[in-house]
Amino acid sequence: MRKKLYWIKLFFEFIRCSPHILVFGFHKNKELIKSDIDRWLKVFGLQYSYTTGLVHLLGSFPEFRNLFYKRVGFWKVLLNVICPKLSSLYIYADNIGPGLFIQHGFATIIAAKSIGANCWINQQVTIGYSNDTDMPTLGNGVTINAGAKVIGNVTIGDNSTVGANAVVVKNVPANCTVVGVPASIVKRDGVRVNEKLV
Repeated sequence: MRKKLYWIKLFFEFIRCSPHILVFGFHKNKELIKSDIDRWLKVFGLQYSYTTGLVHLLGSFPEFRNLFYKRVGFWKVLLNVICPKLSSLYIYADNIGPGLFIQHGFATIIAAKSIGANCWINQQVTIGYSNDTDMPTLGNGVTINAGAKVIGNVTIGDNSTVGANAVVVKNVPANCTVVGVPASIVKRDGVRVNEKLV
């Protein structure tokens, strides 16, 4: 019975999201959006076609809608009326690599120079300015956990993790885990360490 209800819901989501499907099919960022769909479906252990996956994600995850609307630019004005985005998630990065995953996204601000491929950002995260111009750069495969703050002209290196509630105001090297206020390195290349950020 539950499976039948799911497919009925998905059918109605197809009707509601038909303008989204049309925009997706012809948009210049189609390949980027496909990468996002792949990543989100992989995280949730789902296997759908791109169209069905898009409809499922739009219908079930308002965080995904925010990312989709960021990708499609102008069209978000119309599409947001049909399928509203999450009102407490703000994305102000112009250069976002493929496969960005935003878990929950509640009370999250993402203002970065650029975000690499396959990054993961949790809820109540602030990635933002320290003045009028200085904002962070995230490398590929970066994870920012719940409540973390990454502020100013800093770079988070590839495959690094910022722990929950950490405050980062200095560069983080690649392949590191940082925690604390102010953040310090507790793991580098999989080995436990205790190093200050410089």
